[in-house]
Amino acid sequence: MQVNLRSFKQKVRHHAKRMKRFLGRVEKNPPKGLDKMAVVLDQEVWKEVDCLSCANCCKTMSPTFTKKDIARIADHFSISPAEFKEKWLFFDEEDKDWMNRKQPCQFLNLDNNMCSIYEVRPDDCAGFPHLTKKKMTDYIHVHQQNISYCPATYAFVEKLEARLTSK
Repeated sequence: MQVNLRSFKQKVRHHAKRMKRFLGRVEKNPPKGLDKMAVVLDQEVWKEVDCLSCANCCKTMSPTFTKKDIARIADHFSISPAEFKEKWLFFDEEDKDWMNRKQPCQFLNLDNNMCSIYEVRPDDCAGFPHLTKKKMTDYIHVHQQNISYCPATYAFVEKLEARLTSK
């Protein structure tokens, strides 16, 4: 289903704080079967959200680039990792991460929201929005952040909240 970013941003403005508090409560007192529930909700979300109609993550966030990502992508461009970093990345001293120098992502085609390096994209991009990565409670802080950027995360948390509060 097409994502309406304007509508999404309005929903975030009205509900993000409540949803973040909800996730904080889930983190402190995780319900039984949370990880299995996350897998089911993840499948439901992807029937409703079309990333290519959105690409808000690529427009407003930067992935972190691991050494492996940098080597793989540099090889794709037939340049050295140092040249790749110099051309497209900066080192975030606070987080100690390599990140995109600009937004939207330099590899995003704004005409169709497709990634020009999709086959070799950073692992952070490949796993985004990390809805079923690791144990759910280990990633709640990530979901709290991503609610504001990703309609899929927002829908996931919305569904989780509905499921847990209806019991």
